[in-house]
Amino acid sequence: MANEAKPCPCHVGDLMEYGGLGQEVQIEHIKAYVVKPSAASDKAIIVIQDIFGWQLPNTRYMADMLAANGYIAVCPDLFVGKDPWSPSRDWSHFQEWLEDKKPTNINKEVDAVLRYLKEQCGAKNMGAVGFCWGGVCTHYIALQYPEVRAAVSVYGIVHEREDRYELKGPTLFIFGEKDEVIPLDQVSVLEAKLKEKCTVDYQVKIFPGQTHGFVHRKREDINPTDKPHILEARADLLNWLNKYV
Repeated sequence: MANEAKPCPCHVGDLMEYGGLGQEVQIEHIKAYVVKPSAASDKAIIVIQDIFGWQLPNTRYMADMLAANGYIAVCPDLFVGKDPWSPSRDWSHFQEWLEDKKPTNINKEVDAVLRYLKEQCGAKNMGAVGFCWGGVCTHYIALQYPEVRAAVSVYGIVHEREDRYELKGPTLFIFGEKDEVIPLDQVSVLEAKLKEKCTVDYQVKIFPGQTHGFVHRKREDINPTDKPHILEARADLLNWLNKYV
């Protein structure tokens, strides 16, 4: 059931000002970045950070883009105050750093954010989008939360769960062809198993020549060769949410 989402006119971030347009708030035990659309909306998206944390401008820019397209966007600190990964750290310590930041150990935080969106923001329809570590979280949310009506996992796959192909809601998976973190053989297994076991709509899309992190790359780091793929991936993300949320 890998149906294409119909294209629609949307703001894909190309002309937006770079920088946070929202505000930081406290949601129960966690901090979050929240940005609201110019007109009232009952649609909300949980935007989930990569390993560099909830304050990364790249991720906030994506939240701003979603708000420009009519969604309440909330980017919660799913590391719950623990230090994000820093590019200057020694990668040999990465697994040790990850030990207390499991992307499948986020239910308490997701529950709090869903309560906030429903009770404080008036949200009735919700989706989730995540990047890298957050892409894994988003895949996990799609397995656990039927009330999240659509998910877009951007370069992230849950590996350790037996039920990882039994999605509860429509999910789009976006990957880069040249991603060294998620090789194409993993993507092929995901696609084959979803075809076998998944009963809801899904799509797996691979973007030619793209590396890890391409969809939420900073504007000044986008080169002319990659730009069409980046804008297409962002449009796909928005079209999927517009179709299902």
